[in-house]
Amino acid sequence: MSELAYLPATDALARFAARELSPVELLEAVLARAERAEPRVNAFAERWFERAMEQARQAADRYLRGTARPLEGLPVALKEEQPIAGHPLRDGSMMLRGNVAEVTHPIVERIVAAGGIVHARTTTPEFCAAGFTHSDLWGVTRNPWSPEHSSGGSSGGSGAALAAGTAVLATGSDIGGSIRIPASFNGVVGYKPPYGRVPALPPYNLDHYCHDGPMARTVADCALLQNVIAGQDPRDHVSLPAPPPIPPYSGSLAERRVAVCVRLGDYAVEPEVVTATWDAARALAEAGAVVEEVELPWTRAEIMRAAWAHYGAIFGPIVAEEVATHGDGLTRYARDFMERSLKAAAETGFYAALKIEARVHEDLAAIFRRFDALLCPASGTPALLAGEDYLDTPLVVDGVVLDHNLEAPLTVPFNLASRCPVLSVPSGRSELGVPTGVQVVGRPYDDATVFEVGAAVTAALPWYADAAWRPQL
Repeated sequence: MSELAYLPATDALARFAARELSPVELLEAVLARAERAEPRVNAFAERWFERAMEQARQAADRYLRGTARPLEGLPVALKEEQPIAGHPLRDGSMMLRGNVAEVTHPIVERIVAAGGIVHARTTTPEFCAAGFTHSDLWGVTRNPWSPEHSSGGSSGGSGAALAAGTAVLATGSDIGGSIRIPASFNGVVGYKPPYGRVPALPPYNLDHYCHDGPMARTVADCALLQNVIAGQDPRDHVSLPAPPPIPPYSGSLAERRVAVCVRLGDYAVEPEVVTATWDAARALAEAGAVVEEVELPWTRAEIMRAAWAHYGAIFGPIVAEEVATHGDGLTRYARDFMERSLKAAAETGFYAALKIEARVHEDLAAIFRRFDALLCPASGTPALLAGEDYLDTPLVVDGVVLDHNLEAPLTVPFNLASRCPVLSVPSGRSELGVPTGVQVVGRPYDDATVFEVGAAVTAALPWYADAAWRPQL
């Protein structure tokens, strides 16, 4: 059953079509794994197991009738932040525990229309305001590789479910790394699409930091889900036409040029993360790419100055509005995020933040005139402690005391540069037992190249295909 639970989505679809496997059998394996893992991992905010089983039987019938759809019969876990009409929408907040969504997110509609079976919704930190996942509403979501460590955030439930084998595909959202951080910590694949590629709901669709995207255990599976959710939706007038489907990896990076930047300026990065990043770079060279180290003139303080001002213009007022409506019941870290961002918006202002964003774009444009992609770590630290909010005890990475947990990942710069696609893929295993990850950053709207480069990184290691490369829950 454990072998089936870790079956790649692309392999499952092929076996369904060949009548070698039934969607019912796959779902049974995933649910059995969930019964074993969930008490420790705590990745699910909501379970729809009985309904999912009925849908699996319907999917099996579709294969018999020859009417299977692109995701037919695959168990998909949805991030709870993505609304489903008539169902709870709580964002991990005790203040919203009675809230019910009135609309359904476009990507949820597309996944269901493509035959995906939604068997669970996944946990987040309160208002998705952290690079870890715990809340007063749902408790602590743990890393399946090392339960004393966090699953990351804010799509931590989705990342943990994939690593634990309790979902085949999952969704996430990302305004500062919330797909890429848990992808790195859990050893899975997560994609931040370029702004507008995947439709969202107003008014958040107008926030260019904000991205909804796919998560999976393999690059091919992540591409499969991205191909389903991409494209225009009439409710999102800034959404873009769907690009050509992301093709399978050819097995070679001949004629590709990849830049490597380990620290993105002065970001703090632990030595073992540096080593894993260069291991990934060597895998690219072995696949035929020309790999060259570059430097970027960024400072962590300047990047976060722009980000906090941006969050203070949008996120801060959103949370303040909920507090005004429902009363003050915020977690300490959500309150700190709200207050910190509102202060930054007042002190820095929109224009100064925009100038920083412009410089980030200019620096990346200079790199992409010479290279097809940029490789860098996803996080300077391999893990955060489960349940820790790093308010009383500051986070220290490579001897550097950080001001906030969002300074540990190297993800925020690419929310400033929101038109750049970014794929996070696993790069190795740290001494803590948890995975490490790298980001593959592409030219604006060049989705296909980052998947090609990411596939070359992951081809070097047998993630999840070998039992030794799975969490030992």
